[in-house]
Amino acid sequence: MDLIPSFSVDHTDIVPGIFTSRIDTVGTKTITTYDVRLTRPNREPAVDVAAMHSLEHIIATFLRNDPDWKEDIIYWGPMGCLTGFYLILKGNRSPKEIYNLVLSAFRAVDGAQSVPGTSPENCGNYLMHNLGMAKWYASRFADYLSANADNPRIFEYPKAERLMTEDGQHFYDS
Repeated sequence: MDLIPSFSVDHTDIVPGIFTSRIDTVGTKTITTYDVRLTRPNREPAVDVAAMHSLEHIIATFLRNDPDWKEDIIYWGPMGCLTGFYLILKGNRSPKEIYNLVLSAFRAVDGAQSVPGTSPENCGNYLMHNLGMAKWYASRFADYLSANADNPRIFEYPKAERLMTEDGQHFYDS
């Protein structure tokens, strides 16, 4: 079985940032998945689960209501490792081209008075939210993005080097 491309990213070297995870073509349409990484995997603690859940709700609502972007938003949701989110958009823009959208979304969390969609009818785990911690993570990430806007590392995935045998087999644990 082939290793999926996101597992070829060097998770020991990745920094928080905005990265192109994959580009897919469906018919004549292009869809791009972005990795919006809030913490350094395996070096910093994962994002608090309740805060991650609140960030998912607040930012998804922000993105789907942004007048300039709402028609291009397909998905916003957390990574299983709780170190970031996936953003899926119609089209193919570079991470730098969506920088202001992502920065605005995280800055908007600070103004949230509540977490949208948190009634039992609207959410599968409506009690698992933490607005205060969501604001802390959002502010921390937005400040980091602002301070590193000119740093190419926040836009380019570090690739893991993989040893290959003479017959073309890869060693994925190397």
